[in-house]
Amino acid sequence: MIEPVGLRARKKVRTRDAIADAAISMFLARGFDQVSVSDIAAMAEVSKPTLFRYFATKEDLVLHRFADHHGEAARVVRDRRPDITPMRALHRHFRAGLDRFEPVTGLNDHPEVVAFHRLVFTTPSLAGRLMQYMLDDEGALAAALGPGIGARLQAAQVIAVQRVLARTNWQKIADGRTAQDVQLEAVADANQAFAQLCHGTDSS
Repeated sequence: MIEPVGLRARKKVRTRDAIADAAISMFLARGFDQVSVSDIAAMAEVSKPTLFRYFATKEDLVLHRFADHHGEAARVVRDRRPDITPMRALHRHFRAGLDRFEPVTGLNDHPEVVAFHRLVFTTPSLAGRLMQYMLDDEGALAAALGPGIGARLQAAQVIAVQRVLARTNWQKIADGRTAQDVQLEAVADANQAFAQLCHGTDSS
């Protein structure tokens, strides 16, 4: 009997999620470098070849959680209304993320989210791979903004600003504050950052 395509797809999603959940729980408990791919495969009850069919590298087992946001800045610019400037659209989008306490903004105090970000920020191979994700996002955003060095410089600034804002929010929460307590500061920081992107830092 041939398995329906929809059922096969759902099984693949469940297998992928099971592998990733096993990996992240082990990484959080023992540290990224102390867990092997073999350990993860055993915990998820799959073979190593099966694991690598879903995740090409060990780092991808962690960073797939950012996949939904890959290329997000470029999509925001492309999908904006004609009367909204790119910077205003990006600012609004980041502010909306703060309002929803989205983990990608750093403004989320769920213990697993805080620990997950600590894992990423303090593991060199994960931080390096995350930087490559950001460079990819920068290239996509530059293409959405237009041709020339101006678009490339603006894209680099936007991605850097989002990184700094998210890391700042996370650090405050990692130091023991709640997301609710940090939110007003996070909004003010975002407003200041995007104002500088729009108008520059030279007040003379």
